[in-house]
Amino acid sequence: MFKYDVIVVGAGHAGCEAAMATARLGAKTLLASLNLDNIALMPCNPAIGGPAKSCLVREIDALGGIMAVAADATYMQLKTLNSSKGPAVRALRAQSDKKEYMRFVRNLLESEENLSLKQCTMSELMVENNQVVGLKDEFGLEYYAPVVILTTGTSLEARIWVGLQYLEFGRLGEASAKGLSPSLKKLGFKIGRLKTGTPARVDARTIDFSKMIEQPGDKIPSFFSFLPNRPIRPQYPCYLTRTTSKTHEIIKANLDKSPMYSGLIHGVGPRYCPSIEDKVIRFVHNPSHHIFIEPEGKDTYEMYVQGFSTSLPAPVQLDMLRSLPGLENVHVMKPAYAVEYDYVPAVQLTHSLMTKQVKGLFCAGQINGTSGYEEAAAQGLLAGINAIKYLQNKDMITLSRESSYLGTLVDDLVTKDIDEPYRMLTSRSEYRLLLRQDNADERLTKIGYDAGLISEERYQSFLNKQQSIENEIVRMLETKISPSDKVNKVLEKYGEHIDRGLKLAELIKRPNITYETLIDADESTKKLALTRDVYEQVEVKIKYEGYIKRQIQQVGMSDKLEKIRIPADIDYSKIQHISTETRDKLAKIRPVTLGQASRIGGVKPADISVLMVMIETHQLKSKG
Repeated sequence: MFKYDVIVVGAGHAGCEAAMATARLGAKTLLASLNLDNIALMPCNPAIGGPAKSCLVREIDALGGIMAVAADATYMQLKTLNSSKGPAVRALRAQSDKKEYMRFVRNLLESEENLSLKQCTMSELMVENNQVVGLKDEFGLEYYAPVVILTTGTSLEARIWVGLQYLEFGRLGEASAKGLSPSLKKLGFKIGRLKTGTPARVDARTIDFSKMIEQPGDKIPSFFSFLPNRPIRPQYPCYLTRTTSKTHEIIKANLDKSPMYSGLIHGVGPRYCPSIEDKVIRFVHNPSHHIFIEPEGKDTYEMYVQGFSTSLPAPVQLDMLRSLPGLENVHVMKPAYAVEYDYVPAVQLTHSLMTKQVKGLFCAGQINGTSGYEEAAAQGLLAGINAIKYLQNKDMITLSRESSYLGTLVDDLVTKDIDEPYRMLTSRSEYRLLLRQDNADERLTKIGYDAGLISEERYQSFLNKQQSIENEIVRMLETKISPSDKVNKVLEKYGEHIDRGLKLAELIKRPNITYETLIDADESTKKLALTRDVYEQVEVKIKYEGYIKRQIQQVGMSDKLEKIRIPADIDYSKIQHISTETRDKLAKIRPVTLGQASRIGGVKPADISVLMVMIETHQLKSKG
């Protein structure tokens, strides 16, 4: 008999975060993987971050997770996207060395004394009196634990498709996980089916990069982790090419060979990361689509063809790839494929990521219907923290929508019927000016510290940084800059001029002026020599002060609904004046507050008014 405090099933990005968190917090943890050589594998794009996702990575770091540290330690390129746009949509992206990233994470796992690794297929959940007690593997061995975290990715009853052929794989070269889906169904869980895909990998030695546009990294890199002294590494370029009319002709001529278009794949694919055949058919008026050629590692010739996922047959894929400028003679190292797999719709979970039906059973990552390494890792970390809270019989952490993208992600998952792979987007947050990548530490470090994953030293460093930000804002509100030839010579480079003395805070509110402009123009600012992570937040807080205040007011209005709790014993079937469909949704999800109820798909403002009256009536009856 094997006994643990926590068993984590699956060693992708969600599983690694969950297992590290529980082990670091003192729980004897087992991390079970189908293949220990694939720990922290990036089966799709070898990259971390991007729009909205960079916020998740920064939030993971602020809470004490490992993804940001691993990305900083193993990057091949760092690039800030949307740098000319507002702070709410700026996003850091790292092209990672795939193998190096895996080795780095595995080393962290194996260095943790409370953590054990095991290669096996967990095939059956053991549950007694609606409480998980452990798992059985494919050989009949039993592993006991009061907490199980399922982070199975795309492995459950999975099959991959290349053309009209399929293999019982969850990822190319890795077996499908059998047994857990039937076990979950037997326990009463609803199981759905989703689909995703990944492009081909090609040999760099067979690419003519002169026909492509080079995409370099940032000259002065930013980093994901808030820890100081991140490593400076050589940067490698990516390349841009485009589809041609010939590419589109090949795709259209072979749609009958696509398992998706032939009806063989029943899982729903991601709307925001479509296959190339989807792009060509759905955007018929677009004559061309961007395709990025990206390195998988500094010690390999393998290149990733971003934006070119497909499930068409391998010979057709070769013709398609060779129709792209620069790839006329390309050698394909691995074919593209689609994968369909089972998932557990997350409306069956609470905001803690524990299931409603079975106590001690948590789900995180793609098993919840999400896509993306960052979404998975963030959920894994939250599940790991809450697993320990559960073991300690303490209140579990629930992150609000206004606190984080992670809070938004989880709230969307557990209150809405997700019927396609969910991808984090900036547009999913109504508070995105508050939820920026630059202030994730301000929002979440205290929570990570209270949970036990942020050290005392790091927390004090964080407090010092926040004090520096506050001090500089006060100084800029009080300090004037006077007009002079020297000052105006600097300002005129940015299309600005001053004829009278201005407070620094007034000047930086001008659209063309940044904090770096003030360093050039004002000696007192230059002498302070603040670090970029400090002055970036100072600039945003002053420049966007009015917008931020309005969003904080919006949060206050939303808080009113969040504070109105719905009695746990309410019988929704007896509520009149709302539709049967709404009653069914409320009964299925059982929101805890009116705020949560208002975000359930199909629930209208009029329904919330009815619920509010019903709650008041229920409270009066309780008092009587």
